[in-house]
Amino acid sequence: MSTRKHLVALFAVLALTQALAQTASAQQGYPARLDLGTAATPQDLAQFYSIPPDGRGLPPGKGSYAEGQKVYADSCAVCHGDKLQGIPATGIGGDRLIGGRGTLASEAPVKTIESYWPYATTVFDYVKRSMPLNAPGSLTDDQVYGVVAYILGEANIVPKNAARPAQGRA
Repeated sequence: MSTRKHLVALFAVLALTQALAQTASAQQGYPARLDLGTAATPQDLAQFYSIPPDGRGLPPGKGSYAEGQKVYADSCAVCHGDKLQGIPATGIGGDRLIGGRGTLASEAPVKTIESYWPYATTVFDYVKRSMPLNAPGSLTDDQVYGVVAYILGEANIVPKNAARPAQGRA
């Protein structure tokens, strides 16, 4: 049998299966469609995004080490510690954020911004969507840029006094 005939037969079987399922549902009193909710609009979906390593989709904004230090103290230190050392307490504790370079292949790996997160854009994305734990997504884009600048500065990945130009790409 040719590929075309196989496809025609497959679509016929799928159509018959769907028709039989709808008939069985109708006989049991189930509606063919549930008609729950509404279709998601682009505005609805705008809050759900993922920033790839190349930065596509980063929102406009800027943040400095000093600004991030204040936001971190106000919103992050309660879980991640005042020195980004983490708080291992069950239930409320947050992960350690710095240190751990070169440990992933060891017997005692330490997952931190320095060892596990290879791109600043993925740090931005995670912080923007998930932090702080008690109010995910509540930080402004500028606050998130600042927190990322602070963490990267404390990890000696970027200089603490580095100029941070406006970020974001369409």
